Amino acid sequence: MGFDPKSLTYNEAGLIPAIAQDAESGEILMMAWMNAEAVTRTLQTGRVTYWSRSRQAFWIKGESSGHVQSLVDLRVDCDRDCILVTVNQTGPACHTNRRSCFFTAVRAGDEVELMQPE
Repeated sequence: MGFDPKSLTYNEAGLIPAIAQDAESGEILMMAWMNAEAVTRTLQTGRVTYWSRSRQAFWIKGESSGHVQSLVDLRVDCDRDCILVTVNQTGPACHTNRRSCFFTAVRAGDEVELMQPE
């Protein structure tokens, strides 16, 4: 019995959130959206593939930037409505050229920038 991406719970737009985590450090790198075909492509190729809502097209992470995400493991949460992909990340994960998209903390009511662009 194999895994069927259609068994996941997608939102009304046919998308599921996918969180990318560095396989070695455990650092959360980014969140993006996948549809069933993006999940299938990710599993088949080992290159993490997302669905770009703005471009309405598949987006293979690193295809244009060279900041590739190679799949290590794909996990499904208990409600089957969110995916965790553990990855080997080449270069920054964020389009701002930072290692992680989560570079802003809110501390004591103020925003604190945790990392500079690479």
